[in-house]
Amino acid sequence: MSTLLDVSELHWLLDIVQSIDVGVVVLDREYRIQVWNSFMENHSGRPASQVSQRSMLELFPEIDQAWFTSKVETARMLGTRVFTIWEQRPYLLRFSNYQPITGLADHMYQNVTILPLRTVNTSTGHVCLIIYDVTNVAVNKLQLEAANAQLQQLALHDGLTGLLNRRHWESCLEREFSRHTRHNNPASLVIFDIDHFKQLNDTYGHQAGDEVIRQVAALTRGMVRETDYAGRYGGEEFAILLTDTSLEGAALFAERLRQAVERLEIAYDKYLLRCSISLGVACIHGSMTGYPLLIEAADKALYRSKQAGRNRVTLSGAATAH
Repeated sequence: MSTLLDVSELHWLLDIVQSIDVGVVVLDREYRIQVWNSFMENHSGRPASQVSQRSMLELFPEIDQAWFTSKVETARMLGTRVFTIWEQRPYLLRFSNYQPITGLADHMYQNVTILPLRTVNTSTGHVCLIIYDVTNVAVNKLQLEAANAQLQQLALHDGLTGLLNRRHWESCLEREFSRHTRHNNPASLVIFDIDHFKQLNDTYGHQAGDEVIRQVAALTRGMVRETDYAGRYGGEEFAILLTDTSLEGAALFAERLRQAVERLEIAYDKYLLRCSISLGVACIHGSMTGYPLLIEAADKALYRSKQAGRNRVTLSGAATAH
């Protein structure tokens, strides 16, 4: 009995194969195409007469040959179906997406079933690829994931500045404080606010004030490390938790930030705005029984900076530093 697929006796089956809205491809042992249905013609732009008896691997170089042949040979050897889904590999063949769903997908997302075809003597000479267009499912899921990520972003970050919002920032501080309690790692807190912010708002308007807050926040975000936690504490007040940082290290950071803000020029409307910040710095130490005491220590240092004339750094328990 020949191991080749005798398609001449299966006209009725091929009619069905041609009419269904999935891709059907039959390959021989050398990966030469034996069956290529209408779905494949329409989406590849290649008629069956053009691809018949030609190697699929040569016709479509986008196929990862090592991965694909491994899948096919597994199906042949075990005699069972093998599946691939779009979440593991977006597509087998890069077909353009013509469905008017969204502009998010420029290609067709595909699920693929690799089906070994047995002859009457149970040998497996051919495999059938069934290619499903799952673009709608994929795009809907990707949109949902993007929406959830955006909601997560909004839930954790301040809308104006992109910094952590106060609630999430405090939860990070609480977690870091607990880590310090367990491992005695240093951590410091810098709290600062924009000097004479009410006067700036009254003079140039609230939109100008918002722009100043955005620019100062962007500058701050660019200076902190990935392991630090920068948040908008409220209004024009900000807080930065510097992990694994001593009081002296935090003081150096705070002074660099103060100088950077002092040099900052903010273009708004026809104005060129400048501002300064006052900062308070505190470090976790053994006598602190909870993270609110760290906030209180940094806040008191900030208050002393304001009393001393603003635009300066004050360390908790130390004299004012310019």
